[in-house]
Amino acid sequence: MKLQLRQKITGDLFDYAQLTDVLSGYGNVRTKIGRLLASGEVIRIKKGFYTFPEYLRKAPLNSCAIANMIYGPSYVSCDYALAYYGMIPERVEAVTSMTLGRPREFSTPVGNFIYLQRNAADYSIGIDGMDSAGGNFLIAAKEKAIYDKALTDKRFDGTAVENYLFEDLRLEPDSLADLNRTVLSELLEHARGRMSGLLKFLMENSR
Repeated sequence: MKLQLRQKITGDLFDYAQLTDVLSGYGNVRTKIGRLLASGEVIRIKKGFYTFPEYLRKAPLNSCAIANMIYGPSYVSCDYALAYYGMIPERVEAVTSMTLGRPREFSTPVGNFIYLQRNAADYSIGIDGMDSAGGNFLIAAKEKAIYDKALTDKRFDGTAVENYLFEDLRLEPDSLADLNRTVLSELLEHARGRMSGLLKFLMENSR
C-alpha cells in the first residue's frame, strides 16, 4: 500500500483532500487513514497536513516550506532566517515566522514552529520568495529578519544598537555591508520609536 500511495501522491507534503482522493476506493477512508498513521506509512504534521516517512521522501523536507504551510499567511523570519543567511553562528532549531494572524506555536514530528504577530502596515515589505527541492517558501530578506527580531525581542530597548546586534544577536559585522538600503528605507517609513534608530544604524553600515 505504501508504494502505491507514494506513486499516486507526487509531493512529499500533502493535505487531507489529496489523501482522501487517492484512498477513495476504500469503504471507510477515515479508518484507512487512521491505520496508515498508526503504521507510520503516513506522518501527520498537523490536522489535515501530512508527509511520508523519511525513506519514502523524494527530497529532504524543507522546514521553511513547512512553516508557510502550517499556518498562514506567514513568512519565515527572526533567528531562523538569520541562520539561513549565515548571519549568526548558531544553529537554530525552531522555525520562527511572522503572521498577520494570532500568535501560535506548533510542536510537530518534523520540528517546532513559532508564529509571532506582525503589524500589517509593513508586513509585505522585505519578503523574498525562494525555490527549493523541498518546496517554495516565503522568507524575510536579511533586513526584515533583523528588524523582526529586534521588534519582537524584549532585550532591545532602542539603545546600544551596536551592542545588541553584535553581542546579543552575535551578527557577523560583515553581514551588514550588503543590506538592501531600499528595503531599510521602506521599513523606516513605518518605523516608530526604538526601531527608527536600529534602521538608521543599519543604513549607515550598509553599502
